[in-house]
Amino acid sequence: MPINKIAVGTPGEASHPDAIRAAFAEFFSMLIFVFAGEGSGMAFSKTHQFHNFNIFVYKIVVTLAMIYIVHSFLDDLIVQVVNHNQFSHTYDKLTNNGSTTPSGLLAASLAHAFALFVAVSVGANISGGHVNPAVTFGAFIGGNITLLRGILYWIAQLLGSVVACLLLKFATGGWETAAFSLSSGVSVWNALVFEIVMTFGLVYTVYATAVDPKKGNVGIVAPIAIGLIVGANILAGGAFDGASMNPAVSFGPAVVSWSWTHHWVYWAGPLIGAAIAALVYDNIFIGDGAHEPLPNNDF
Repeated sequence: MPINKIAVGTPGEASHPDAIRAAFAEFFSMLIFVFAGEGSGMAFSKTHQFHNFNIFVYKIVVTLAMIYIVHSFLDDLIVQVVNHNQFSHTYDKLTNNGSTTPSGLLAASLAHAFALFVAVSVGANISGGHVNPAVTFGAFIGGNITLLRGILYWIAQLLGSVVACLLLKFATGGWETAAFSLSSGVSVWNALVFEIVMTFGLVYTVYATAVDPKKGNVGIVAPIAIGLIVGANILAGGAFDGASMNPAVSFGPAVVSWSWTHHWVYWAGPLIGAAIAALVYDNIFIGDGAHEPLPNNDF
């Protein structure tokens, strides 16, 4: 990657009105995204508890009726009910407070996909709709944002995540916003690879649909594509390490719950994956001839 693509920025950039507006856009987009994403996991945990109780009562009634009516098949019935109970009541905490059941992963996937689609859309015309320090880092590596503006984005994104988690804790009456953690049997190196690969897919999608000067009409669907790849990656990696792909999303819950175990994985993995995606796409598909320098208003 030619070093001349990277821009540091000017000393006055942090106080420039456009940069301040962009930082506020990142703050509010991140708040929207984390509140909906993290909140969906908390809501699912709450509703799942009531759902399990209702299923438990229902199964008692049905089981007694079946025993009374079909006494001759009692042995087979007991085996089926026990197996069904074991499946239906598999309630664990994915990254502490997220369900590992298929319905839990699907709920998390949809909530994050929809929320990110909206968060990117509302910030796209102001800040570019990064909503992710890894995306900002990938844009910096490709020379599409200056270092100083990138730092400003990072601060806004991290603050947005923390504020969203504080609001969730207050709104839920003190419920814990669970920090990301590794599932049983998953090592830090397993999780690191997951985060690298998943974030590579995310930032590669960002480059292809939003950054590439040749994107044409594809840019219209960029927020949808970005939301979908995050949702798909949650289905793939959520049961293993929570599928963060976003250091800010991991940072907010960690601050509010003050839980930092293996937290470095959720920074190192996304940043490495973002850098690789930026280098691959910029050098192979954009190239020197097609690269557009930063406009003057972006410093």
